Amino acid sequence: MKIRIRAFRAVDDLGACQRFVKGHMEVLTRFGITMITTANIDWFVNPNVIVIAAESIDGSEMYGGMRLHIKEKYSDLPIENAVGKIDDRIYNLVNKHFEFGTGEFCGMWNSKEISGKGVSYLLTSAGTAVISQLGVNSMFVLCAEYTVHMVERVGFNVLKDLGNNGTFYYPKLDLVATALIKKYNDFSTADIREKSLIQSLRLKPNQTKELTPFKKDECLSIKFDLELPPLEQKFLKNSA
Repeated sequence: MKIRIRAFRAVDDLGACQRFVKGHMEVLTRFGITMITTANIDWFVNPNVIVIAAESIDGSEMYGGMRLHIKEKYSDLPIENAVGKIDDRIYNLVNKHFEFGTGEFCGMWNSKEISGKGVSYLLTSAGTAVISQLGVNSMFVLCAEYTVHMVERVGFNVLKDLGNNGTFYYPKLDLVATALIKKYNDFSTADIREKSLIQSLRLKPNQTKELTPFKKDECLSIKFDLELPPLEQKFLKNSA
């Protein structure tokens, strides 16, 4: 199977943003989730939102994706809106990291067409590679129980001082979400295979690789198009 994983600013491709939301909401609806911060489409016009999309090679179909939100002074990250009413310590924590540049992974999904093929692992690695172009020193994430190991493989660590050892009942009382954080260049807890892929994509954002995702049997041909146009200098803060 051939797939393109592409990074772009939300404001640069409205049509792709619309396909992203349509596909994501279809997935959430299957799980009975209808009220969630993902439904907010203000990010369509936010120049500080980067989309990572898994698409057909010609771009006509979107199979999955995720977003990277760069923290701005006068707006909250999705994780702040999601858990702030449950544990307001999230605000101080995010603000502390904002001084050096921070953001969030959010909105990850994949369609039935690629379910079980491991594309979400590749999206996570691609997103981690793209951090190097954003100039931030950390990234937050709030993810479902079954995806915690996925972000841990690229170096995220559970924020045990929040919620109940980092967990929250969200977005429903019968679902558990976990809050994690990753420092930009800290791979001390990352899987060596993911680290190698991320470093390769940081050095060469646009390339084609034959990859077999974690615990999967099928080899995928992935065309990575991860190079972004220059972002505003105010975010270019990381140096290590």
